[in-house]
Amino acid sequence: MAFNTIIFDFDGTVANTNRLVIKSWQQVYHTLTGKEQDEAVIKATFGEPLAVSMEKAFPDTPVEEAIAIYRNHQKDIYEDMIEPFPGMTELIRKLKAEGYRVGIATSRLRNTTLIGLRKFGVMDSLDCLVTCEDTEKHKPDPAPALISLEKLGACAEETLMVGDSMFDIRCAHNAGIKAVLVGWAEAVSAEEMKGPDAPEFVIEKAEDLFAVLQD
Repeated sequence: MAFNTIIFDFDGTVANTNRLVIKSWQQVYHTLTGKEQDEAVIKATFGEPLAVSMEKAFPDTPVEEAIAIYRNHQKDIYEDMIEPFPGMTELIRKLKAEGYRVGIATSRLRNTTLIGLRKFGVMDSLDCLVTCEDTEKHKPDPAPALISLEKLGACAEETLMVGDSMFDIRCAHNAGIKAVLVGWAEAVSAEEMKGPDAPEFVIEKAEDLFAVLQD
């Protein structure tokens, strides 16, 4: 069956926020523990809602306090530090121009997601945006994907979900959607790539998605 709908993750997939996120996490670790954390530990949280990750990382600190440190560190540097990954804005625009339904499903807040999408100039190419504020259940739960399908008027069999983390891949699979992992992902291990939840497709460059769509 041909694909006619594409759902993208935002952080680490469309937007290169990796260094920003790591710097913000390190600020929280330094403030609360007096030392920084191994980056691999931080990268393992990529794709998970921030509140969930913070509660796991700092069980003795109110989650609102930890998040406040994180967001205060980001607020003045976020827009300047984020950039689209090479080819992603062109990909989204071309998909829309060719008649595909295009959505974003992210664990990020709506406001900061919109800041990024507007900066990248792709708002007019999107048919839906689902953020962590649209559901109480988050990736890897299928809820973000299922809400996206409903908003897009799409069915799972005709949809691809593109992401950079196993939270994205499992969310897609739990919703009955085939998954595409971006090759610039920093949060997926070699072991996970061989496991039962491995993505159906991997793309090394944004434009490689068209080869998947034409298969």
